[in-house]
Amino acid sequence: MTMTEAADLQPLHTLGLLARAERLSHLTEAAQLAPLLAGAVAPLRVLGGGSNLVPGTRVDGTVIKVELQGRQLLGEDEAAWYVAAAAGENWHDFVQWTLAQGWPGLENLSLIPGTVGAAPIQNIGAYGVELKDHFHALTALSLTDGSTTVFTPEQCAFAYRDSVFKQAEAGRWLIADVLFKLPKQWQPRLDYGDLRSRLAGEAITPQAVAAAVMAARQSKLPDPAVIGNAGSFFHNPIVPTAQADALQAAYPGLPVYPHTEGRAKLAAGWLIEQAGWKGRQLGPVGMYEKQALVLVNHGGATADDVRRLMQQVQADVAERFGVQLQPEPVWW
Repeated sequence: MTMTEAADLQPLHTLGLLARAERLSHLTEAAQLAPLLAGAVAPLRVLGGGSNLVPGTRVDGTVIKVELQGRQLLGEDEAAWYVAAAAGENWHDFVQWTLAQGWPGLENLSLIPGTVGAAPIQNIGAYGVELKDHFHALTALSLTDGSTTVFTPEQCAFAYRDSVFKQAEAGRWLIADVLFKLPKQWQPRLDYGDLRSRLAGEAITPQAVAAAVMAARQSKLPDPAVIGNAGSFFHNPIVPTAQADALQAAYPGLPVYPHTEGRAKLAAGWLIEQAGWKGRQLGPVGMYEKQALVLVNHGGATADDVRRLMQQVQADVAERFGVQLQPEPVWW
């Protein structure tokens, strides 16, 4: 465990904003947390891969960079394999490892940036699959005293890009590891036309689905190593079905997806593009030229630049469609 003061956060998050932390500690073993807490300066903030983060120019308190490593098969039964991974493991690498072992289920979540520990907080999802679909349990460490608690699916209260760790339990826990339940009776999830078209004429295997997902994501999402970004910047808005039907009648090209009874999900990227923001820049930030849902840093941006662009996009979408967009990333 190391502690650094006035630490540069720019290389530790994918948006690449100019930012410094009052204190930064690297956590490589769970047992290090309790002594770290004894000398930490509040507030405490937990950092994984930094792929869903907008840090301010100065971040007060102590940032804990989670670097816990390890992955293993804990057991199996007739229905599933139970596979665990430490919170600091790279999410995409973990997914590809499970597929290489012959344990399918997570292939639709390939190439999502970030770490395993951050995945349940956001209940990450893509191409018709969410983390909760294959989640079994997680171990969390208290940010008060370092004690350990196991959370079940019910206790995690998963919802669309949401969990108890963003709501009632926000800021109270550091996730140490996650246990997945991966099915032995695998069924491909090809709900999206993009995947079906990419797999046309191919044998449908978990590896083929993963390859199609990766190709689809790479075709429209920028590489953070090339241009700073935090992936999809806005949630796809959930609206009453009647509102979705009215919007689709007025704008026939609007993609609408069923959500829950009486509710429907709209494509935020389509709304942003139609509002004129695809490829458009405001100062050093802009909306990506290939996918209007992605906010990119063209260089030298700060959180204030991001906020200005976010608010302008929100205002223009609200004015044209009567829909309020909500940002996905965490703000520090």
